[in-house]
Amino acid sequence: MAQNMPPVDAASAEDRLMRFLAIEGVSGQEKAIAEAVIADLKKSGVPEAGIRFDDAHKRIPLPTQTGNLFASLPGTRKGPRLVFATHLDTVPLCAGAKPKRDGGRIVPEGKTALGGDNRTGCAVLATLAETLLKHRLPHPPITLVFTVREESGLQGAKYMDAKQLEGGAMCFNVDAKLASELVTGAVGAEKWEAEIHGKASHAGVAPEKGISSTLVAAIALAESQRRGWWGKVSKPEGAGTSNAGIFGGREGKAAGDATNVVTDYAYVRGETRSADAAFASKITAGFQDAFRFAAEQVKDSGGEMAEVKFKGAPEYPPFKMKDDEAAVRHAARAAESLGLKPKTVFSNGGLDANWFVKHGLPTVTFGAGQHEIHTVHEYVDLALYLEGCRMAVALATLEA
Repeated sequence: MAQNMPPVDAASAEDRLMRFLAIEGVSGQEKAIAEAVIADLKKSGVPEAGIRFDDAHKRIPLPTQTGNLFASLPGTRKGPRLVFATHLDTVPLCAGAKPKRDGGRIVPEGKTALGGDNRTGCAVLATLAETLLKHRLPHPPITLVFTVREESGLQGAKYMDAKQLEGGAMCFNVDAKLASELVTGAVGAEKWEAEIHGKASHAGVAPEKGISSTLVAAIALAESQRRGWWGKVSKPEGAGTSNAGIFGGREGKAAGDATNVVTDYAYVRGETRSADAAFASKITAGFQDAFRFAAEQVKDSGGEMAEVKFKGAPEYPPFKMKDDEAAVRHAARAAESLGLKPKTVFSNGGLDANWFVKHGLPTVTFGAGQHEIHTVHEYVDLALYLEGCRMAVALATLEA
């Protein structure tokens, strides 16, 4: 057991989490939870002058209520500035969530997700501020960061005003399950979309005069699977994953209007991921080739083919930190001080850390009890949540 367990007020920390979980704030609608976090920070004594927003919402290409939230705590001892980060938003499945206690867990009352991803992170950072200020614990300068639109492509972190990080030396991001599992790397991702313009005709009277966009799309996806670009991708030159997640028509409607009309338009959107950005691009190119091949297989009676417009673009970069980097060693020492056995892991999902590292800020992600995220079975393990709170305090107070 650790000899100097951080003095986290468990009742206060749990109450804070319950309050934050009850505030709706899906991606793009983070204003209410941001205001609640600000009120909590002020109550704990965080200087109002150090609380501010950036203007990332003006650069994010989707409607977003507010920019990223930042709060600065002056240091009480010398040392490199530390950054602690988390995200404000939840996935749409959390809309209307009502948290309730169930033994040692917090669960949703109804048939929604809970929002532990990432209200646990918001509560951990607010609890960190409360603990440091209430107990006057020695710590270096600290910047707290609460990002927007993490769940819709890490966009708050991508479009962040990096100057607001105040030259931080290392960052600790709260967005996982266990405090002892230190996420030090994650895959990068690309997004792609294909628009298939076919030709309508009467499916009963003259189907041969039409060009079915749905058939082109179906052949393309089957061909991508045949060529080894679908799902879990393993090639001699690299590895990754892919998926076609959206298959529809114009403006989010169905592809086609009736069964007796050859479908003239279909839209497919997907993603590719890999620890190697170049290989992610290669997977995307594999899909593009499959759609090109499919267009050549579907022709009308006059030999005309569908027109396929394919676009692919990077969404976020991969990263991998070494175990001997300062931020990783600091996180491992903090975990050990709590009696935990730290383990570094690589994530197959994107994190705000992908962009923080790109911004030049070494970032380790750790957890605070969130389980079964993005599902109606989601819950927060309170013991692990408090462990995450103590991990944050240990990180802040341990001398680098």
